[in-house]
Amino acid sequence: MTNSPYNPVLLYVTDPMCAWCYGFTHVIRRLRALWHGRLTVEVVAGGLHPFAREPISREQRERLAVNWHRVQERTSLPFNYNLFLREDFVYDTEPACRALHVVRRLRPALTLEILRAMHSAFYADGLNLADPQVLAHAVRPFGIQENLFYTLFEAEEIIDATEKEFEFVEMLGVTNLPSVYMEGGMGPELLTSGFCQLDELEERLLQHLEMA
Repeated sequence: MTNSPYNPVLLYVTDPMCAWCYGFTHVIRRLRALWHGRLTVEVVAGGLHPFAREPISREQRERLAVNWHRVQERTSLPFNYNLFLREDFVYDTEPACRALHVVRRLRPALTLEILRAMHSAFYADGLNLADPQVLAHAVRPFGIQENLFYTLFEAEEIIDATEKEFEFVEMLGVTNLPSVYMEGGMGPELLTSGFCQLDELEERLLQHLEMA
C-alpha cells in the first residue's frame, strides 16, 4: 500500500437484501481492515427493491434463484433458498434500508458489521428482513434494545431520511448494487460498480488516490 495524501472516504452503496452486496460486504470489510486508520467507509442505503407490495412471481423467484447461485459460486457464501417456497414473500427492501439508518444513528462505528449480520440473517438463515421483528432481532446482539429500535424505526425523521437517501443514490446515477464512490473535490467519484474482488478494488482505490 502506498502513502496517500489524505484518508479517503468511501461511500459504499448497498442493500441488506442484495445478493451481490452480501458477497461484497466481506470485500469492503477486508479493505477497511487492511487500511485500518487510513480509510473511512460510509454505508449508504441504495434501495434495491423499495416499497414493493406484491409477492414475487414464480418467474421472479426462478430468476433470483439463478442469481443467488451465481453469487454462491463466486463467493462460496452460504445461501438458504427457503424463502422461495413462500408464495406470499414480498421482496420489499425499504424496511431493511430504514433499519440501516437506525443503526447509523445508534451504532455508527458498527454499521458495516451490522450490515454483515443482516446479510447473513436473510441469505444464510432465510429470515425475511421485510419484517421489523426480524430486523430488531438481527441488531439486538449489537446492543440495540428492541423498544428503542422500534421507536426510531417508525419515526418520521428516519422514514424521510431513508427516502431522501434513495433520492441521493438516484442522483449519483447508481445503476448497479453494490457500488463504491470516493469523496473528491468535485463530489463523489465512482470507484467501482458491481461486485469485484479485494485486489481489484484496492487497485482502483490506489489509482484514484494517485490522480488526486
